[in-house]
This record gives sequence, structure tokens and C-alpha cells, in this order.
Amino acid sequence: MPGLATQRIFRMNQHHVIEMRVAMLLAAALSLRVPGAAQPVRFEGSLPGKLPSGWTVAMTHDGGAPKWEIVRDESSPSPPYVFAQVSQDKTAGRFPLAIWDKASLRHGEVSVAFKAVAGTVDQAAGIVWRYQDQNNYYIVRANALENNVVLYKVQNGVRLSIAPKGLPSRSYGVKHPIPSGKWNTLRIVFRGSLFTVFFNSERLFETKDQTFAGAGRTGLWTKADSVTYFDDFEVIGK
Repeated sequence: MPGLATQRIFRMNQHHVIEMRVAMLLAAALSLRVPGAAQPVRFEGSLPGKLPSGWTVAMTHDGGAPKWEIVRDESSPSPPYVFAQVSQDKTAGRFPLAIWDKASLRHGEVSVAFKAVAGTVDQAAGIVWRYQDQNNYYIVRANALENNVVLYKVQNGVRLSIAPKGLPSRSYGVKHPIPSGKWNTLRIVFRGSLFTVFFNSERLFETKDQTFAGAGRTGLWTKADSVTYFDDFEVIGK
């Protein structure tokens, strides 16, 4: 029968093995949280009237220059400040962009809270993904004047809608109430060529396209004279 000293050493070794296993499990769990895997971006600490750090402004097509800046909105999901596109040029084919520079994804998901504030030509809010440049990217947008959600590809500056799966090829997104002046959430999940669109946690439709198969940046989109507020921009993926 082992002596007391031997038993004490055995117990110490057992504890050491358990501690090592716990440390290994923790290290494995932490290793899953790689940069870019989950990046909730909020604006409550940003400076009003300024472009927040990490964003680049661009625009598809001609028209007045976009104006993206931090503004105050106490009703936002993360008050008091939000990120807004406030220029009001009425050029119909003008698409202001704000691109998030800190993540490039091939597969993942992007969501954002938005509020359509003003616009007579459009009241639109969109998410961009697999962004290559201002003329090549995917975008899903909600429009409070048209009350619909549509997914497009912009290729060489030409915007083409992509019909939802199960609907005729000429179908233009899906009809859905988009309340103006209220906060809503738009979300896109992209895996390979399959894209799934959600609005306020409701799954709206799926579609497929293989034009832009590689990784690209993500960002925000508006159209024409849309004044749109954004908050709680979140990127998950790799």
C-alpha cells in the first residue's frame, strides 16, 4: 500500500494534470475569438460632426458628395450618438457608401440598426459586403418609400437586382413594411454563393449569386437624398 508521501505526490500530480487541461481548454476557447470574428461597432463615444475612426467614405456614380458624420439621437439603440448620411442630393442613381476598413470577409454576417429619417426621392438603408471598390460589391437595402427589401450586385458600376429563390427571375425583392422614423434592424448572412436576408429578426428570403466569390470589406449604403441614421453595426465571420 503506498505511503502517505506517495499518495500526496499522486494527488499533486492529478491536480497539476487537471489545471493543465483547464488551461488548454481556455486557450482553445480564446483562440476562437480571432480578430474580425465579431466586431460590434457603436458610436456613443464618437465626436459629433466627425467621421468615426475605421471608416472610409466612397460613392457609386456621380452627384453631390456624400456626407457621413456622427449625429445625436437619444432614441437610438446605443445613445446618444449614431452614424448618419445627411447629404440630400436628389440625383437618383447616386449611392453614398461608408466602408468599414477593419474586416475583410468571404463568409459571415453583417447586421445594423437603422432609421430612415428623410428623403423625397428615396429613404433607403443598406448593408454592403464583399466590397472590392465603389463599383463592385453586393448590397441589400430596405426602402421606407417603396416598402420593400431588395438584394443587388453592383458590377462595374451597374446595379442589378437578384431575385429571391423560389420566385420568378424578374422578381424585385420582397414587399415588406419599412416604417420611417423608427429604428429597425437589417441583417445579411452570406455563405459561399448563398445569401439570407433578415429584417427585424424575420427571415425574408434567400438568393444565390457567384459574381464576387472572394473576401471583401463590409459597410453601409444609402441612395439619392436619403437621410439615414445607423447604429450597432456588427460583423461576424472570417
